[in-house]
Amino acid sequence: MGKINGCIKCIFIFFNVLFMILGCVLIYLAVRATAMALQLSAFGMPGLGWSWVFAIGVLGVSSLGIYAACSEKALVLKIFAGFMGIGMIIMMIFGIVVAVKRNQTKTIFYSTSSELAEPYMKEPSLRDMLEALQQSMKCCGIVSANDWGEEIPNSCECSPSNLGYGGYSSCKTRPQGTRGPQQVFAQSCGDVMFSVVDIFFKIALGFFFGFAVTALLGLLITIFMIHQVQHNDTGGGIAMKGY
Repeated sequence: MGKINGCIKCIFIFFNVLFMILGCVLIYLAVRATAMALQLSAFGMPGLGWSWVFAIGVLGVSSLGIYAACSEKALVLKIFAGFMGIGMIIMMIFGIVVAVKRNQTKTIFYSTSSELAEPYMKEPSLRDMLEALQQSMKCCGIVSANDWGEEIPNSCECSPSNLGYGGYSSCKTRPQGTRGPQQVFAQSCGDVMFSVVDIFFKIALGFFFGFAVTALLGLLITIFMIHQVQHNDTGGGIAMKGY
C-alpha cells in the first residue's frame, strides 16, 4: 500500500502530465519564435531567453512532480514544494509588474494633450499613417479631432452607416472653427489603441496570476503529501519496534 492517498496522487500526477505537455508546447513555440527572431534580428527584435527559461522550467518542474509522486520520497517532494513556492512568488512579481505597466500605459494614453501630439502631426508620414488608422478603427485624432487643426480630413467623417456593429466610437459634431466633415468620430485613436493594448495586458495578468494560483495549489497538495509520507514512515518505524 502506498504512503500517499491514491486519489490525491492520481490527481497530482494528472495535472503534472498536463503541465509537462504544456512545457513541450512552449518549447516548440520558443523554437519557432527563435527562428523568426533570428530572421528579424537586423530590425532589433528582442531576445527570447526568458521564454526558453520558462518553457524548460515548466517541463522540468512538472517532470520532477511526477517523479516525486511516484517515488513517494519526502526529500523529492520537499524539493518540488520549494520550486512551487519560488514559482508562485515569481509569477506574483511578474503579475504585479504587468499591472503597474498597464496603469502607467493607461496614464500615458489618457493624459496626453494636444500640445504633445502636435509635433507628430507635422510629420507627413505619421499623418498618412493616422489617416489610415482612422478609417480602419473608426477614430479621429491622436487625442481628439482638434489635433488636425483647422482642417479635419475626410477619414474622420462619421455616419451611423459606417460605424458598423460593435464599433469603438460614435459620432459627434466637428469642433467649432474647423473645416471638414460635419460629423466626426467621437473617440480618439489613442483611446482605441489603448483598448487594443489593454487586451494583451489583461491576458498577461490572467496568465501570471493564474500560474501563481496553480503553484499555490500545487504547494498545498505537496505539503499534504509530505505530511502523509512522513506520517507513514514514522508509523512504520514504531510498528517495527513493537514487533
